[in-house]
Amino acid sequence: MNHSSHSRAVRYLAGIALAPLALALPGAAQAQTGAQTAGENAPIIVSARRRDESLIDVPLSVTAISGESLSQSGALDITEIAESVPNVTFEVSRGTNTTLTTFIRGVGQQDPVAGFENGVGLYVDDVYYNRPQAAVLDIFDVERVEVLRGPQGTLYGRNTIGGAVKFVTRRLADSPTGEARFNAGTYGQFDGIGSVALPIGDSGFYIGGSAALLTRNGFGENINLGIENYDKDVFAARGTLEYAPNSDIFVRVTGDYTDDRSNPRQGHRLIPGLVSGAPVLDNVYDTRAGLQNPEQRVEAWGVSGTIELQVSDTVRLRNILAYRDDQSSTPIDFDSLPAADLDVPAIYANDQFSEEFQIVYEDDNLAGLIGFYYLDASAFTNFDVILATTGAVIPPPNGPLPGLTAKTLGDVDTETWSIFGDFTWDITDQWSLSVGGRYTHDERRSRVLRTSMIFGPSPEFGGDGIVFATTSDFDGSATFKEFTPRASISFQPTPDHNIYLSYSRGFKGGGFDPRGQTSQAPDLDGDGDIDAADIYEFMSFDPEIVDSFELGYHGSLANGAVTVSLAGFYADYTDIQIPGSVGADTDNDGVNDTFIGITSNAGAATIWGVEFEGRARVGRDLAASGDRLGFNWAAGYINAEYDEFIDAFGNDVADQRVFQNTPEWTLSGTLDYGIPAFGGELNFLTTLSYRSETNQFEVPSDLDQSAYALWDASLVWTSDDDHWQLGVHAKNITDHRYIVSGYNFVAPNGAGGYVPTLGLEGTLTAFYGDPFRTFVSARMRF
Repeated sequence: MNHSSHSRAVRYLAGIALAPLALALPGAAQAQTGAQTAGENAPIIVSARRRDESLIDVPLSVTAISGESLSQSGALDITEIAESVPNVTFEVSRGTNTTLTTFIRGVGQQDPVAGFENGVGLYVDDVYYNRPQAAVLDIFDVERVEVLRGPQGTLYGRNTIGGAVKFVTRRLADSPTGEARFNAGTYGQFDGIGSVALPIGDSGFYIGGSAALLTRNGFGENINLGIENYDKDVFAARGTLEYAPNSDIFVRVTGDYTDDRSNPRQGHRLIPGLVSGAPVLDNVYDTRAGLQNPEQRVEAWGVSGTIELQVSDTVRLRNILAYRDDQSSTPIDFDSLPAADLDVPAIYANDQFSEEFQIVYEDDNLAGLIGFYYLDASAFTNFDVILATTGAVIPPPNGPLPGLTAKTLGDVDTETWSIFGDFTWDITDQWSLSVGGRYTHDERRSRVLRTSMIFGPSPEFGGDGIVFATTSDFDGSATFKEFTPRASISFQPTPDHNIYLSYSRGFKGGGFDPRGQTSQAPDLDGDGDIDAADIYEFMSFDPEIVDSFELGYHGSLANGAVTVSLAGFYADYTDIQIPGSVGADTDNDGVNDTFIGITSNAGAATIWGVEFEGRARVGRDLAASGDRLGFNWAAGYINAEYDEFIDAFGNDVADQRVFQNTPEWTLSGTLDYGIPAFGGELNFLTTLSYRSETNQFEVPSDLDQSAYALWDASLVWTSDDDHWQLGVHAKNITDHRYIVSGYNFVAPNGAGGYVPTLGLEGTLTAFYGDPFRTFVSARMRF
């Protein structure tokens, strides 16, 4: 047995040992469009405004999905949520297994390197995740997930310009409970998930824990290295200690750990090798990538403490303290060929400390909060760009440069603090006014060191590279301050209907591109000399601002059997940060021998659209048979266009640019039909989701994905006492192949072919969503 097999076997045994201890994820949270089983017409409850309230009362665009609903549909990780939420994109980032790319209403951030802030905030139990690494969260031990669309900042710790995603775990039960769940399916899938919760006598203390071992063989193969591609080998655990002696005191301490030992996810070339002639492979999940150093591994852990004190009938104090740390080693072979033509081994190391304090007030007519937030975070990126093939054929003055490598070290520190508040005043029984604001103070410090090496790669990545030139040695800092207001007015003609109009401003801080090369800085101020001011401007970029307006409606019809949400939004988006990497010819021989990062505030845009969500339920009296029928739907339309886009030459090319990861249409429908059977209920669920054409970058390319639909289905039986559940699940039933991300370093040559813009083989490499797969699930609760 090799080391990898031995490690997986040990972790299997750990997962199986923990599984029988399982903590129940008790029935569905009433917190989503479709969270309840069909036939339950209870109001949908969300905590989008940091307090539990009916969705109808919330003047926000929010979708909430219960953990039970996700379990029944067979959802395995956070990316599947986007199939049923309008105008949202969640994808596994290119070349990774657990780095998350998120876009909401056209706003997001694709590049995961240090120096770039997230456009969409991810929270787990109100703890903000500052970096996207290790953020493709698996679905287990979750009460509900809430997706808030539009700028957030007056209610949440970190300001986010595009929206927020909240993972909420359930408080521990006051009696011993447990759950075990197993999944087994195609591609060798086997998942073991278990958790347990125990009260400690009558002291008010509760202890709980959960663990998951999630494994799968690859969808394809790395033909060159003889290893699986698109496999999964993840171990995750979470432990919780709570103290709640009465309803006025709640204390929670939580620790979590994730260990991802999956193989590196390498891409599929869409074009033959321009030098080697290597043909395009038949299976889009296969690759010929040659890079396997460093060995792929992602470790992440965190601890957090939450204290809530009800100090009076109207005032509650809340404090959230957290620390997180993650490290990733990932060998990314951009060209996906055995040759070291454009290989990028990378190491990411991130840590963060956050503190949030809130004063929450609620009486019969006024509710809201005042908060303080502090974040001290460090993001470190270390990667080589190995251009050995290129270097072997470049004839500089002293002859060829063997093993040419460009090395980048980027270290970005962020220290930010904010004061925020948001209050809702019920003017009358029908009219409510909400106002809020946030003052943000962001300080960014960046150290960028870039060197050129021969005989590479560098020692950190198993090579003997020798530095022959330093191309960037940059230290910079900047402070960004902004006040961002929010206001809304709501009219409820009856308790079942709410019409609201809202305005909010979003802000995302500026920074420094860690891939910038100071030796390539131009004379930006036109004084005939490239000085420190030119270098600073070349390496830095300014904050983004968005002003968002929304007109919406939440309604409950037919005694709660039908609920609908409709929203129209308009956003004025300015100073849009456009990160990118381009090839550079440093010796003027006509061949790009390195790359540089160029991030500019090139764009201004107008974004508008419409979202329509709802659910309909028919209860047990359907045809007097005891059957029930439910239908959930979501529809999103978005029109996102650049009004201005200034390229590197100072030209406005807005009419030639598009929004990335923002399909014009996102549609989904879920049918849920249940019948009494075998001492329980048998549910048939099927979901059809549709996304129109999606662009991967601002410039249209062959990586763009045309419109496609995905079809999933599940058949799930649940016992009347909810102790047992058995399911059969099918994903992507039509086995559609669809691109979710990629790398593009080629340009059309005008004759139907391509010329490389970096490297020699030409890089046009795609990563794909999951193929057709099936699995069975078994869950027991006690």
